[in-house]
Amino acid sequence: MVGGIMTAVDAWDVEKIRKDFPILSRAVHGKPLVYLDNGATSQKPRAVLEALRIYYEEYNSNVHRAVHELSARATREYESAREKIARFINAAESREVVFTRGTTESINLVAHSWGRANLRPGDEILITHMEHHSNIVPWQMLCQSTGAVLKVAPVTDVGELDMDAFEKLLGARTRLVSVTHVSNVLGTVNPVKKIAALAHARGAVVIIDGAQAVPHAKVDVRDLDADFYAFSGHKVFGPTGVGVLYGKAALLEAMPPWQGGGDMIEKVSFSGTTYNTIPHKFEAGTPNIAGVIGLGAAVDYVSHVGMDRIRDHEKELLARATEKLSAIPGLRIIGTAREKAAVISFTLEGAHPHDIGALLDQQGVAIRTGHHCAMPLMERFGVTATARASFAFYNTVEEVDVLAKSLLKAREILR
Repeated sequence: MVGGIMTAVDAWDVEKIRKDFPILSRAVHGKPLVYLDNGATSQKPRAVLEALRIYYEEYNSNVHRAVHELSARATREYESAREKIARFINAAESREVVFTRGTTESINLVAHSWGRANLRPGDEILITHMEHHSNIVPWQMLCQSTGAVLKVAPVTDVGELDMDAFEKLLGARTRLVSVTHVSNVLGTVNPVKKIAALAHARGAVVIIDGAQAVPHAKVDVRDLDADFYAFSGHKVFGPTGVGVLYGKAALLEAMPPWQGGGDMIEKVSFSGTTYNTIPHKFEAGTPNIAGVIGLGAAVDYVSHVGMDRIRDHEKELLARATEKLSAIPGLRIIGTAREKAAVISFTLEGAHPHDIGALLDQQGVAIRTGHHCAMPLMERFGVTATARASFAFYNTVEEVDVLAKSLLKAREILR
């Protein structure tokens, strides 16, 4: 039981789990909804929806700023969520968890604060060819303002990071390595623990984009030895507009704040200002209180279901989907790495991905189409866009079959 909502029983029962997600029972165009756009955003269990309702109905108030009962409870619940998330990712202490608007803001925070304070002309930042735009553009902007140089490690034809090339690009001038844990397009699971070890051996700081990893498998930031780790609440079954930046305490303490205002200060005068301790130094202004509390409820929920069981179920879905889609004439899967999360990007001969998406929508199947905020990766594989089916633990084998049948029907129409 989580937040008064019944969740999964000890035996894996995907139908029981699905009942925790109200939206999954709706129809689209007269067809049962088959939601396969989890890489963009996930659906929310009743436990999260209830946590948001209770906050707004029973103790809506600001945090850290008053002694009245509503504010005291809001503060307790807000900081309790921080502690839950610290345990969830195995941070050494809760003050290493900074709340942001999402992965994008977390990466920008590191770029603006750590990057501007530490990078000099000629220093190098190393990323990969499979990065989301939010793990490319902030570093380009940082290079423009500091004189640092952006290096990009290539991706193989199957969608794996070319580790030999990556190691060769790690040099004496490499100061920061930023890499996705799981590609949002290819589904590739990168060897981020090895990457961190290689980078640290050369004295570089490591930030990992975990937006596509945290919802699908257990993440231990201390085992990975990540200096920074970023993820978004809305992809891990929590609310939109809230995310997390994990950072090692020593690094966060040495970094300057990147926004000024309420809660990040200790004392303000016209002669000067002193700043709050971490993590509050990086949380200027009124935060997304409801979002943080909802994210805490989401973490409780998936912890109860079990991250290992989530991973195992999604592996089954991926295997089934790969088999079914590979059998469709003219369908090309983009990304066939040996280590993959439950994401399949594909093209269909003679059909634009947007047309595929529109036809599948008429069958109640929701997928993603476009460049997926990864235009350099699209160029690498010689396409302008793909269709993408991304799975979550509440998806079923039967839904995979509906996807395959809908694609066959779409193929006939488009031919």
